[in-house]
Amino acid sequence: MLEIQRIRQEKEQIIEGLKKRHFDATKIIDEVISADAAWRQKKTELENVAAQMNSISKEIGILFREGKTDEANAAKAKTGELKEQENKLKNEVDALENDITELMYQLPNVPNELVKAGKSEEDNEIIEEVGTKPVFNHEVFPHWELAEKHDLIDFELGVKVTGAGFPIYKGKGAKLQRALISFFLDEAEKAGYQEHMPPLVVNEASGFGTGQLPDKEGQMYHIGEDDLYLIPTAEVPLTNIYRDVILPDDNFSIKITGYTPCFRREAGSYGKDVRGLNRLHQFDKVEIVRIEHPDNTADALQEMLDHVKGLLDKLGLQYRVLRLCGGDTGFAAAMTYDFEVYSAAQEKWLEVSSVSRFDAFQANRLKLRFKNADKKSQLCHTLNGSALALPRIVAALLENNQTADGIMIPEVLQSYTGFDRI
Repeated sequence: MLEIQRIRQEKEQIIEGLKKRHFDATKIIDEVISADAAWRQKKTELENVAAQMNSISKEIGILFREGKTDEANAAKAKTGELKEQENKLKNEVDALENDITELMYQLPNVPNELVKAGKSEEDNEIIEEVGTKPVFNHEVFPHWELAEKHDLIDFELGVKVTGAGFPIYKGKGAKLQRALISFFLDEAEKAGYQEHMPPLVVNEASGFGTGQLPDKEGQMYHIGEDDLYLIPTAEVPLTNIYRDVILPDDNFSIKITGYTPCFRREAGSYGKDVRGLNRLHQFDKVEIVRIEHPDNTADALQEMLDHVKGLLDKLGLQYRVLRLCGGDTGFAAAMTYDFEVYSAAQEKWLEVSSVSRFDAFQANRLKLRFKNADKKSQLCHTLNGSALALPRIVAALLENNQTADGIMIPEVLQSYTGFDRI
C-alpha cells in the first residue's frame, strides 16, 4: 500500500508513474486526498472535544470541593453533551479511515524509474540471454511424452484423484522433484538464507499484508468455512512472519527461504500453453525473501538475481532475463525481473522465476518497521523471488537433456538423485 504522506506530497509524480501500468489513478487519488483532509479535520475536532472533557472533569472536582454543587452539575451535563459529540466524531473518524483504506487498496505500487511503460508481456525488455539452444540428431519429444514413456509423471492419474493441473510424480520423477527441492534449499542456505517450513494456509490478514488480497483475478483457493486461503506462493507466509514487527535498530538484513507446494486456480488458462507441466494448479517452489533497509534494496535485488542465475548455470540450462514493463508488473511490485528457460521440444521460453522488489508497499500493509538512527519508526523494504519454481525447470531438464538412450541428469543433481540418467 502506498503511504498516505507520499500521496499528499507526490500526487502528480504518483499519477504519472502509474501511467506506466496504463492505470489512471487520478480519481482514486483525488478521493484519497479529499477523505484524508476530512479525516484530519474530524481527528482535530475529536482531540479538541477530548481536551475539553478532560478540562471540565478536573473543574467538576474543584467545584464540588468548593461546595458549588449547581455549577458542578451544570458542568457534568456539559460533559454528557461532549461525550455524545465525542462518540459521533469517533464514528466519523473510523468511517473515513475505512474509506481511505479501501481506496488505498485499489492503488498498485508505483513502478521503479527503470521500468518502461507497456501494456503486456510483449513490451518486456530482454536484459540478458545466457547459453545456446540444444542441438539434437534424433527425434525430440515434449516433456509430457517423455514423462509417460519413462513413467515419471502421471497426469491422468492426477485428474482421477483430484482434477486437471494436479499431476502425480512417480519413481525417478518423484526423486528428481525431491532432488531439485533439496538442491535449491541447500544453495539458498549457502547464500545466507535461513530455512523456514511455513503453513500452507494463511488467514485474511496475511493475504492483505503481501498484496494477494483483494484477489482481483480470483487466483487464490479460499476455504470458505474457515475463511483461510491456500498459499499461492511461500512469499505470503514467510513475509507475514514479520507483520506488525518493529525491528529494534537499522542494522539488519533478513534473508529467509522456504519450500512449499503452491496453489493457484489459474482462472482463464486454456489451450496448448497448459499442457503437461506448463501451467498447474499445484506445484512446488523454493522461495527466497528479504527484508532490508531502504538503502540496501538495490544491492539486495542484484544479489537475488545473481543467486537465480547461479542456479540455472549449475543446472546447465539456457535462460534469459527480462525486466517487466509497467503493464506486466505485479500489483504490489515496484520492479520485477523474470527468468525464462528455453524448452527445446516446445521451442519456446518458459518462465521459471520472478524476482521482485516491493520497496515500502508491502511493509506499509504489514506495519513492518525499524527504528532508525533517530529512534523513529521507518518502513522496511521487502523483496522476494522464486529460486526456483519446479514444474518448468523439470520440463526443460527432461526436454533439453534427452538423448536417444534416455535423459541425462545434470551433474550437480546426481548426488541428490542417486542416478545420472533416466
